[in-house]
Amino acid sequence: MKSISAAEVAKHTTAEDLWLTIDSKVYDVTDFLDAHPGGAAALLNANVAGKDATEQFYNLHRHAVLQKYSHLQIGQIEGQTPKVHDPQPGDLSLVPHGEPTWLTDGFTSPYLTDSHRKFQKVVRAWVEEHIFPEADEHEVSEEKASDELVTAMGKEGVNINLMRLGPGKHLHGHALLGGVKPEEYDYFHEMILVQELARFAQPNRGFSDGLLSGYTISVPPVMNYMGNNPKLRDHVVEETMRGRKWIALAITEAFAGSDVSGIQTTAEKTADGKFYKLNGHKKWITNGHFASWFVTAARTGPKSLSLILVPRTEGVETKSIRTSYSKAAGTAYVTFDNALVPVENVIGKEGDGLKAVLSSFNHERVWMAWGSIRVSRLITEDCLKWAMQRKAFGKRLIDQPVIRTDLARMIALCEAAQAWGEQVAEQMCSMSFQQQNQKLAGRISLLKMYATQTEAEISKRAVQIFGGRALTKSGMGNKIEAHMRTLAFNAILGGAENILGDLGVRLAIKQYPESAKL
Repeated sequence: MKSISAAEVAKHTTAEDLWLTIDSKVYDVTDFLDAHPGGAAALLNANVAGKDATEQFYNLHRHAVLQKYSHLQIGQIEGQTPKVHDPQPGDLSLVPHGEPTWLTDGFTSPYLTDSHRKFQKVVRAWVEEHIFPEADEHEVSEEKASDELVTAMGKEGVNINLMRLGPGKHLHGHALLGGVKPEEYDYFHEMILVQELARFAQPNRGFSDGLLSGYTISVPPVMNYMGNNPKLRDHVVEETMRGRKWIALAITEAFAGSDVSGIQTTAEKTADGKFYKLNGHKKWITNGHFASWFVTAARTGPKSLSLILVPRTEGVETKSIRTSYSKAAGTAYVTFDNALVPVENVIGKEGDGLKAVLSSFNHERVWMAWGSIRVSRLITEDCLKWAMQRKAFGKRLIDQPVIRTDLARMIALCEAAQAWGEQVAEQMCSMSFQQQNQKLAGRISLLKMYATQTEAEISKRAVQIFGGRALTKSGMGNKIEAHMRTLAFNAILGGAENILGDLGVRLAIKQYPESAKL
């Protein structure tokens, strides 16, 4: 890169010939004047044009803006080197508490091994290279994830879609990202995958949920309980895992949210006994608007609840629902109007639907908690960065005791939640699926409640730190704004906080010994 003196930069200060310096890098912004969001006057300002505008830039823009417009750089100030870290795909954060402790240089972990560290590095690089660019674009355009991205995630040798279902025999015989052996893939590998995927969820939460969230919660019942129809089971799992078809979990109704027993959708057998005739409605179905299959809970009798694999067929209609985040999530209102489905499409035995639904809740809730915990750290990291570079009342925000108090609480919440999440992962690794259901259901419910309550408190403090920028969808506070607007999804989906808290306590009471007295 060409070496340029500060005196030379100072000569270029007009609309026809405008240079400036940011972090010792010289940029020719002449052709950018008309495109600048703040107008040409901001760049022609006497404190910016031909000057070192590093402080002004980082008070208004994220570093990613420099990366986006790196082609405008024409040289570097002679005798100087850049001081700002230019992160590349796969890099770890340099910010204290910006990464979980096990990823921080000089710290150890009783749980995480070299296999996990290698996996994390490869996954982060893959996600940043393949998902981040499309996430930013589609969250705004509200388009669903591209077929190219979804199939890339399901490609042999990557198999992100398959790994999102957790450890198990379904991985055997497949080549996984990072070279992890299928039989060695454990819940810590899954926790890493979940938390790396969560990093692009802000400010792109709608796109994040749209990127096969429906698959991760609907395929496990099909995979684990549809032994009655292995041909259809294997076909659907393969098609959705490879990204060729979409699938959604159709449980929630307008009158039956957390109360699964209140489901009103019916599935009556036809006179010849060959088909179910489905009638009813489902609401807030993630990925439902573009799903080809629906794992649907329906009443097959007065006291019989069944899960049925319903194809998008005649009598099945979906309408997009506008929610707090992007329509890229494909959130839908699903109508079944005399939809005929072969009786062979029942998942497991008729009447065993509640069992199949409940069996998937632990896994869904724990990965939601892991993701929520990682997003809280992402928001806290942004607040630390902002406090270090933003100046107000003649000093940096970090020099204000009230700001440090907020950050102290946010950091403590992040570290406590991460430690609990890792503890649960360790227990899951040492327990069978049946033991997890028996011993961890309550603890996982409480973990998810704590994780989303942590998110809410961190969001509130982040808004105070960022001020007006936290109310703006673009710019320095875009992640804070998006998080504040969408954090309730984690608090509601998979079970509302109050319901899960109550469940955790009720399950604890069941184990309470009569011999224990105060």
